Amino acid sequence: MGERPSWFRCRIGNNSPTKGCPLSTPVNALPVNRFKRDLLARRPQIGLWSSLCSNLSVEIIAGSGFDWILLDTEHVPNDPDMVLSQLQAAAGGTASPIVRVAWNDAVMIKKQLDIGVQSFLVPFVQNAEEARKAVAATRYPQFGGGVRGYASGARANKFGRIPDYFHRAHEEICVLVQVETRAALKEIEAIAAVPGVDGIFIGPGDLSSDMGHLGNPSHPEVLQAITGAIERIKAAKQAPGILAPVEAEARKWLALGAMFVAVGSDVGVLARGTEALAAKYKTPLA
Repeated sequence: MGERPSWFRCRIGNNSPTKGCPLSTPVNALPVNRFKRDLLARRPQIGLWSSLCSNLSVEIIAGSGFDWILLDTEHVPNDPDMVLSQLQAAAGGTASPIVRVAWNDAVMIKKQLDIGVQSFLVPFVQNAEEARKAVAATRYPQFGGGVRGYASGARANKFGRIPDYFHRAHEEICVLVQVETRAALKEIEAIAAVPGVDGIFIGPGDLSSDMGHLGNPSHPEVLQAITGAIERIKAAKQAPGILAPVEAEARKWLALGAMFVAVGSDVGVLARGTEALAAKYKTPLA
């Protein structure tokens, strides 16, 4: 067959590059979770919500300069097949993908884990017990009594090519829990104390609804509750996060110490941008 090319030698037969290989890191190493590392380093990260259920839109967004992108599966018809395509589309960009699962359910989380999701946003976590349940779904039994099922050849471990995956996967998995009711806000300190919780995300939409201000997350009473929540999350040594499409509010939360803030959504950018473009040409010239 003759001598194999250098790119082939670098990738086949070893877990680390061979001599002369142009790659600087092992090919089959556990992928580093940049988002989690930045949270631990307390570096604020700016993100965008993605609800379009499109791998092409994710590829565009991931290359736009954001630090993270939220792939939603709770309020949109986004299934694991599309999430897989979105993960592949995001691989070449600057934005670390975070998947919001539809519910705090070990089976749903397991499917996302196996296709390679490393960062999760778990909705409607009301107390420490529910936070522990979310963390347990991402861990194998040997690590903190987890309930994650074993799959030897999933995409998450590069189809069996990461030799230490099962013993180290939890190191790069990030669990963010979403508090979005008055009852959940009362439990912030207890939730923050759960081992394996990496951040607490405030859901302003559902919180405003629970507080009697449905559809008005900018109501002064809601903003006051969010301010108090961010301060308590910080005091509990956790990373606060929030969705804040209003610029003034986003800047306020960042100044207050929010560590991961989504400043808009792909749906909002597309809808408002196209509306503005249409109106520009439909408005009669003066």
